[in-house]
Amino acid sequence: MKSNRVPLKSNHTASAQTHDDLLGDLRRLVAEAEKMVGESPDADGADTPETLRARFDAAHERITDLYENAKEKVVGGTKHADKIIRANPYRSILVATGVGLLVGVLLGRRSR
Repeated sequence: MKSNRVPLKSNHTASAQTHDDLLGDLRRLVAEAEKMVGESPDADGADTPETLRARFDAAHERITDLYENAKEKVVGGTKHADKIIRANPYRSILVATGVGLLVGVLLGRRSR
């Protein structure tokens, strides 16, 4: 029995992959798993659990890579923001006050 499996992309660069690609891969993996559960076991399907496990491991690795990449970006952005705030404390206070005032005025208008 020949199945029309769509292999996961093997490109492990997190920046080249989008969230939509990852979600599409995961949806295909779930659909294939549901299909396997519904099928009866036969001689040709002997390797399907191993294949499914390999595809799951590849998806897990991609998710881990995306998480690590996002974590690095957030930490880098936080450090950069901290450096700018420490270099310009008074300007930072003025900007934060201005943004707070603007948000307060806009929310005050909505509640009337």
